[in-house]
Amino acid sequence: MTPFLVSSDLLALFFNEPSAHTPVTILGQPRNIDLLGCQCSVDSVVARAIELNDALSLPKGEAMRKKSLKLLLATCTATAVALASPLVAFAEENEALDAVAKVQATLDNVWVLIAAVLVIFMQAGFALVEAGLTRAKNVANIFMKNLMDFCIGALLFFAIGYAIAFGGEMTGAGKFIGGDGWFLAGDGVFSYGTLDKFVFFTFQVAFAATAATIVSGAMAERTKFKSYVIFSAVISAIIYPVVVRWQWGGGWLFQLDTPFHDFAGSSIVHMTGGMASIMGAYFLGPRKGKYGADGKPRAIPGHSTPFAILGCFILLVGWYGFNPGSWLGADPVIGTIAVNTTLAGAAGAVIAMLVTWLKDGKPDVAMTGNGLLAGLVAVTAGCWVVNGLGAILIGLIAGVLVVYSVMFWDKVKIDDPVGAISVHGICGAFGTIAVGLFSATESEGVIKKGLFYGGGTDQLVSQVIGVVAIAAFVLAASGILFFVMKKTIGLRVSEQEELEGLDVHEHGVPGYINDDMVIR
Repeated sequence: MTPFLVSSDLLALFFNEPSAHTPVTILGQPRNIDLLGCQCSVDSVVARAIELNDALSLPKGEAMRKKSLKLLLATCTATAVALASPLVAFAEENEALDAVAKVQATLDNVWVLIAAVLVIFMQAGFALVEAGLTRAKNVANIFMKNLMDFCIGALLFFAIGYAIAFGGEMTGAGKFIGGDGWFLAGDGVFSYGTLDKFVFFTFQVAFAATAATIVSGAMAERTKFKSYVIFSAVISAIIYPVVVRWQWGGGWLFQLDTPFHDFAGSSIVHMTGGMASIMGAYFLGPRKGKYGADGKPRAIPGHSTPFAILGCFILLVGWYGFNPGSWLGADPVIGTIAVNTTLAGAAGAVIAMLVTWLKDGKPDVAMTGNGLLAGLVAVTAGCWVVNGLGAILIGLIAGVLVVYSVMFWDKVKIDDPVGAISVHGICGAFGTIAVGLFSATESEGVIKKGLFYGGGTDQLVSQVIGVVAIAAFVLAASGILFFVMKKTIGLRVSEQEELEGLDVHEHGVPGYINDDMVIR
């Protein structure tokens, strides 16, 4: 917008007083103009022009004076028009900015809802991975548990969990547990930035379902369905929301002098599921036939490697909602987050393949898939704050870690059929701590640079505090829950049911049916 310039001498001649400024209303707003140090308004310019027009009846000897006044009158008229034009443009510019803000808010909501759908679709990926790595006689049970993780979890997170995670004041007891906005009702319902509360809830409930379904794989092939459903309900309604409160909900971990940082949930989501998996597998005990008479672990192959790898691909796709979606807005930075997610996952898969190839003489397909997931889990905490090199290193370390972690849990007789403890629990903890080492970003009140980038140990200490606190709480809470259920309704099916398969005994029909099979 180009300003209308008038000679200061001409203005001095035009105005008797240098600060004449009668208010004028343009588009409903009073406007005064300061032009070259002389404050005036459109009305005052026009009024002065009329006065000058009356003054043009001058003696013939003053022709030059009359010519000057005519020139001045023309200038005044042009000035009046010019002074009004920027004000109209200013108002139009404000309206344009408001329109841009509305478009941005709409884009934010659309993107986060799409991201939520991608995360919900990850339930299909988890179901396929778990079903593929277990035996055919339990496939329907696996899919049923994953389905109920989302459905029961959604209802309870709506009624209770969301309020615990995000509701109420963040002081006193509110640092540890929320308590407002039950059933998404009332004035206390939390939302974030430009997001509609229902969009934000949908995104968050997808994460709650993920934390619950991680445990399904570790407890596969020997768990009573009713006991699993109770556990799924409790983790979605209480255990997971409390962990969310501590950081994403503005609680005590977020309020540390150097805030604990878990951008998209390496510990808040994945490690929570992984720690609960340890307790579930421990109280259940190993599957029949997992250990020989000498106590050494035996491999129990899954029935469909293609299922498992297809599930890994679906989870990879879903992770582009999980991590970039956690920015909670449509912004170019989601591209950086997506690249870091890609690099870490790819590095994890490649290194897991190489480790198993060197160790066993052949590349293990299932373990390579778990390497992909390990890299994705590990980078989830720092996907916004690390650079590409950091993402690759995190993925490489996680890919090695998952291979040897699976071997460790087998040796201590914690039977995890799909490697959920290693992928989500161990690599989730590592990835969260790695933020304190590899963070290349500093943002006041949010994140500091990591140890390897000149930031000292402040962020690393906060990361360790957060990981230890979350792990301790989830281990204790889930351990108490599993202990109580084991002593009351029971956790494990009978030996006969386990040997014959849970599909028939728990659900009344096998997952795979031959054309000539008749169900009585």
